[in-house]
Amino acid sequence: MRVPRLVGLMAMDARETAAAYGVRLAAPDRPDFPDLVVDYVVRQFPVPEAEVPRGAVVTVWFDLGPQEGEGGAGVREPRCPVPPGGGMRRALDPPDACGQRQPEVGIGIG
Repeated sequence: MRVPRLVGLMAMDARETAAAYGVRLAAPDRPDFPDLVVDYVVRQFPVPEAEVPRGAVVTVWFDLGPQEGEGGAGVREPRCPVPPGGGMRRALDPPDACGQRQPEVGIGIG
């Protein structure tokens, strides 16, 4: 038999789907799994469509709930200030008293 796709389903729907396909569910991150209703499955193993024997265990993981860190990946916004572009920058020599930069001495090619 083939493993159903459970990712994206709520806990209660995942349990019903698993029962209809003849597989059992395990949720190592949720000891209260039998009581879960609206938490969403975010990962499963074995993957959907994998061949397993009837009664095999499919492990599922759920999104974190509101009391567990707000769940989800959160809002991704750009950081301010934006890091400078390009690669490494060469440090310039400090200016002399007149504001002129002194040439580097002792560096040669060859």
